[in-house]
Amino acid sequence: MMEQITSIQNPKIKLLTALQQKSSERRKAGLFVVEGRQELEHCIAAGYQIDTVFYCPELGAEAPADIRSFAVTKAVYEKIAYRGSTEGLIAEVRTRNLRLDDLKLSERPLIVVLESVEKPGNLGAVLRSADASGVDAVVVCDPLTDLYNPNLIRSSVGAAFIVPCVACSSDECIRFLKARGIQILTAQLQDSRLYYDTDMTAPTAIIMGTEHDGLTDLWRQAADAHIRIPMLGCIDSLNVSVSAAILMFEAVRQRQSLVPVKSEFNAGKVGT
Repeated sequence: MMEQITSIQNPKIKLLTALQQKSSERRKAGLFVVEGRQELEHCIAAGYQIDTVFYCPELGAEAPADIRSFAVTKAVYEKIAYRGSTEGLIAEVRTRNLRLDDLKLSERPLIVVLESVEKPGNLGAVLRSADASGVDAVVVCDPLTDLYNPNLIRSSVGAAFIVPCVACSSDECIRFLKARGIQILTAQLQDSRLYYDTDMTAPTAIIMGTEHDGLTDLWRQAADAHIRIPMLGCIDSLNVSVSAAILMFEAVRQRQSLVPVKSEFNAGKVGT
């Protein structure tokens, strides 16, 4: 019977904990942490390389075939697990850093761009909606969180492995979109039209800023059109993941009918 890891002072557990807590350790080791059976299944299906699995037999978990695995006691697992409903499985996985040129886009791509997103939970929620709405890719420009933050992985419920996600500068992203004829729609309150009055059946990138600061002038000037969600209450903004979901599914609605919205933008009357 395999000897179990019984102490959180074990070097392997210390490395796992460091990977959970520090982006610098994730970059240094080229590893990130995935917790839970469902998330791990999505990760494997997406072609990620599993480096090490920690499993807890007391919770009914078994060592996966052909993957380096270590058994841990229930007491150790409870110290390293963020959630109690993860079926006793935690894995260290090799990072995979996509570039813009690696993206395989559809004929009429839909891309979501987030500028300087701060909260990993928000990015995870956007990825979950992006998967549900069939978005080609999510691009994170000038990120303030790394793409393998455990909170991001958890909140995405596995979508972080399914939806292609790239980190780059805003300048790089703008050049990429312009070179491919993808229209840039910036979500902003100023000088904007209602989102459902803008055609999203063409190749489209929806650009979202932070809730506090919005988008920088770089994106405002690069935009083909500025769009907004009507706010009928006292609060003038929504959580970025909620706003992104609304706009993504408007694109889905329009593309299902394939009837372009008739607006001044379609006629080329809206300047940048």
